[in-house]
Amino acid sequence: MRRALALATLGRGTAAPNPFVGAVVAWGGTVLGQGFHRLAGEPHAEAIALSQIGSRARGATLYTNLEPCCHTGRTPPCVHEIVLAGVRRVVASMRDPNPRVDGGGFRYLRRHGIEVEIGLLRREAKELNAAFVKHARRGLPYVTLKGAVSLDGRIATRCGDSKWITSSTVRRHARLLRAEHDAVLVGIGTALADDPRLNRRPKPRASSPFLRAVIDSSLRLSPTSRLVRTARREPVTVFCGAEASAARRKKLLSAGVTVETIGRRGGRLDLEAALFRLAAGGVSQLLVEGGSEIHGSFLENGLADRLVLYLAPRIVGGRAALPFVGGEGPQWIRDAAMLRSVSCARVGDGWLVDGRLR
Repeated sequence: MRRALALATLGRGTAAPNPFVGAVVAWGGTVLGQGFHRLAGEPHAEAIALSQIGSRARGATLYTNLEPCCHTGRTPPCVHEIVLAGVRRVVASMRDPNPRVDGGGFRYLRRHGIEVEIGLLRREAKELNAAFVKHARRGLPYVTLKGAVSLDGRIATRCGDSKWITSSTVRRHARLLRAEHDAVLVGIGTALADDPRLNRRPKPRASSPFLRAVIDSSLRLSPTSRLVRTARREPVTVFCGAEASAARRKKLLSAGVTVETIGRRGGRLDLEAALFRLAAGGVSQLLVEGGSEIHGSFLENGLADRLVLYLAPRIVGGRAALPFVGGEGPQWIRDAAMLRSVSCARVGDGWLVDGRLR
């Protein structure tokens, strides 16, 4: 099963919105076939593993980190191929939360005389496909907050200078993180200050194009910005309020930008509404790259699932220097955002802190 999980991770950056799935067909301790799901519309992991061994699958055991599918989508149901191959036993880590499966694959296999075991390395499997599970069950993307900060938690000086807090090695690592997601989101402050392109490098052969999103209540995004100029090649969605200028909306639309109007909550644009819109468009993994107020809003509203923080060996200082998290913040320490499953690693001359948000 550990090999199946390792294979599944090879689908990062390409398989979404499908789950990351690996499969291994074995007889005793001998591996006969293996595979992983790479791209939506291409064969599933189980089908790839079985196709490598033909009649040798009869009587063997198939290990997979997710319940085999039992419905017809862009590919045939995996359970049919498993039965036809003569597999004797299927060992899976977890049920597929997709309502079209959700235990149906296991029931089909058992009806056809195949022994089914569920739960091996369940925790690791759920962690791997946390985004798929959240998207399937709640209709929301899995949200990662990402930032590069000084040791004192600043993302820019009092004058707004932020280039570059981290080294080129760290920035290359951060680009690889972005490549694992379906979309990236920033606030209008970041879009105006940095004029980012927010593209995905390296460009994997993904199931769907990489989406770039901006929270911009009054549509201040310039038609000459790099985001707008590249919108016809790489999609851009801007979320605005109902009061936004019709003329500005028209300019952005004419440049190929998608403009979505959302309501307000507590005086600010409703970020959860924006997340539901993104998820409805197929986004299951969203990377939020700032700025400070956007990070604060996601944390205050409990909308973030993961934090990835690059720490640079610098101290910026200054009361007016921009912090990683803005907003009002909690009144009491007990209400502060708390990380679990935290890992720390050296990256270049700095450190990477990666943890799940409770």
